[in-house]
Amino acid sequence: MSYKSLASFITALESAGELVRIREFVSPDLEITEIADRMVKNGGKAMLFENNGTDFPVLINAFASDRRICLALGINTLDDIEHDLARLIKDFLGPKAGFMDKMKLLPRLKMVASWMPKSVRGRGACQEIVMERPDLSKIPVLTCWPADGGPFITLPAVHTIDPVTGIRNLGMYRMQVFSPEMTGMHWHMHKGSARHYHQYRELGKRMPVTVTLGGDPAYTYAATAPLPENLDEYLLAGFLRKKRVELVKCLTNELEVPGDVDFVIEGYVDPAEELILEGPFGDHTGYYSLAGYFPRFHVTCITHRKNAIYPTTIVGIPPQEDGWIGKATERIFLTPIKMTVAPEVTDMHMPVEGVFHNITLVSINKTYPGNAPKIMSALWGAGQMMFNKIMVVTDAGVHLTDYLSLGRTISEQVDPIDDIHFLRGPVDILDHSSSKYAYGSKIGIDATKKVPEELHRISPPSPPRGGAGGEVMDLNPGRNVAIQTSLIYSTFPEIREIRSDFASQGISLVIISVKKEKKHHIRQLADGLLRKNLLGDVKFFLFVDDLVGLESLSDIVWISANNIDPMRDCFYLDEEPGTKYPALFIDATRKCLEYDGFQRDWPNVTVMDDHTIEIVNGKWSRLQLGPFITSPSIKYKQLNVNIGAVSCKNY
Repeated sequence: MSYKSLASFITALESAGELVRIREFVSPDLEITEIADRMVKNGGKAMLFENNGTDFPVLINAFASDRRICLALGINTLDDIEHDLARLIKDFLGPKAGFMDKMKLLPRLKMVASWMPKSVRGRGACQEIVMERPDLSKIPVLTCWPADGGPFITLPAVHTIDPVTGIRNLGMYRMQVFSPEMTGMHWHMHKGSARHYHQYRELGKRMPVTVTLGGDPAYTYAATAPLPENLDEYLLAGFLRKKRVELVKCLTNELEVPGDVDFVIEGYVDPAEELILEGPFGDHTGYYSLAGYFPRFHVTCITHRKNAIYPTTIVGIPPQEDGWIGKATERIFLTPIKMTVAPEVTDMHMPVEGVFHNITLVSINKTYPGNAPKIMSALWGAGQMMFNKIMVVTDAGVHLTDYLSLGRTISEQVDPIDDIHFLRGPVDILDHSSSKYAYGSKIGIDATKKVPEELHRISPPSPPRGGAGGEVMDLNPGRNVAIQTSLIYSTFPEIREIRSDFASQGISLVIISVKKEKKHHIRQLADGLLRKNLLGDVKFFLFVDDLVGLESLSDIVWISANNIDPMRDCFYLDEEPGTKYPALFIDATRKCLEYDGFQRDWPNVTVMDDHTIEIVNGKWSRLQLGPFITSPSIKYKQLNVNIGAVSCKNY
C-alpha cells in the first residue's frame, strides 16, 4: 500500500484511533521531547502538535507501536514483508526445470519493474512553495535534550550520488542546525554518503546534497535500511509500497527526490571546507554522543508542499520510536541473510535494550562442530552487522523473544571458558565504551548444544563454596552452589547490592553493584570474592555501578551492553596457577581515567531537566493525552553524576 502524502498517512492513523491532535501550545525546545518520551514508554499514540510557534504541524511517535509500523508500511504484520521477500528471492534464485518455468517469471519481472524509481518532468507537490530565502528557523526543528548542542533534524532522508558512477545513496544522518542556512552533516565514516564525501574531496569538487522530509513513510524507512552498497533505497521503497517512486529534479542541484515529500532542503557540502564542531546529541544509545567534527551542509533552497507537515522523532533511553523501525529491519532482512549469508539461520532478534547494534540473538540449524562460531564470523562480516557487539547463537526452536527461556538455555549450554568467542573489529562510532574511536571488540556466546568434538574439558560439579554464617542463596537448586550475601556485604563494603534471584529460574547469573574507589577495583573485587570462596558455582558475574538500581533487568541489560568493550571488560580469573575459574566476569561499570585508565570522555545518559518536566506537568491536563504520566527521566537521573553531556572527563 502506498500513501500519496504524509497527510494521508496521518488520516490513516487517525481513522485507526492511533493519533492525537494537540492544540495546546507546546514548544519544540525540549517540551515536545518530554511529552513524546512519556508517551512512547507507556504505549502512547502518535501525536500531531498543531500549535508549536511555526506554520507547520509536528508529527512524532508515528511508528512507535506494532500496529503503527505496520500501517506505515501498508501491511498486517511485519512477517508479511519477510514472506513476500522470501517468495520473490526464491522465484528468481530457485532452480528452473525448463523453458516454461522461466517463462513463468515474466509476470514477476514485470511486477519488479513496476517498483523501479522513475524520473518525471516538471515540479512535484514538494515544490509548490519555494521559500524566498531559505530559512531553517521557520521549520519546527526540535531541541531534544538539555545538553544537546542545538536543534537537530532527526528524520532526514539525505540524498547524495557517487561522483564516478552516478549511483544514488539515501541515508539518515542527524543534522544540527547552526544557522538559517547551515547545518552539520553527521554521516558516519562507514556509511555510503561518507564514502561519496571522500570521493568528492579527492576530485576537488563540491558535493551536492539534498534532504527530504515526509511523504510516504516508506521513504523514511528506506533511508534507515542497511542495504548493500549500490542498491537503490527507492527500489526498496517501491517494493514496500508496491508502487514506483516518482522523482523530480531539484531546483538548485542535479539530484532527484520524490515529488510527494513534504520538505526539500537543497544544498551542498564543500569537502575542502573546515569541519565544524557538532553535538553533543542525546542519541539512540540512551547516552549523549559527544561533540565531534563533521562537514558543514550549506542550504541553497527550501521548498515544501502547501500545508506541509514536519515529521520528527526523538531518540534516547529505550524504548523509543526507533525501536519499532529496528523491528521492521529485523524482519525484512532476515530472509536475505538466510538466503545469501548464512542459510543455517532460522531466526534473528535484536532486543530494544541493545539499541540496534549492541545485541543480536540468532537461532540456527546446527549441523556440524563449530557451526555457531562460523555464524558469528559470517554475520559480523555482513554489512552493518559489523557493528554488533554481543551475539548469542542458539539452536533452532529456542524462542529468542522469551528472555527467561533464553537465559536458561545459556546457563545450561554455555561453558564460560570454551564457548565464549572474542573478536576485534569496527564498532559503531556512537559506542562510547570502546577504548578507541570506532574500533573495539565483540563477544560471541555459543549457546547451542555441543557435539563431542566441541567438548574441550569436563567440569565436575564444584564443591560447596563459602563458610558458615550469613544468608545463603541457592543459585541452582539441586547442585552444590551457593552464595553468601551477608558475608560478602560485611567483607566488601564497596558492594552496595547483590541480585541473585535468577537462580530460582535456572539462570546462572549474579549481578553486583559496586562503588568503585580505586584502580582496577572490579578485577580486584572479583579476585577477592574468589580467594575467600564466596562466589558459589555461578557461570556469569556482572558488575555495575552503585548508581544503577537492580530492579529492572531491562535497564541493566541496556546499561551493560552500552558500557562494555568485551575484550577489555570480560575477564577470567585463575583458580590456581594455570587453571581458570569456570566463570565469566563482566565489568559494566562507567570507565574513567583515574580508576580504569580510560582516555576518552564518558557520556551521561539522556534525561530531561527539572524545569521542562514541571512545564509539561502543568500542561498535561490540557494536552488531552489521558491520565497523567510521570516523566521517565526521574527514574534515570540517578545515573548521572553531574549536569551536562559528559559524565567523566577523561583527558
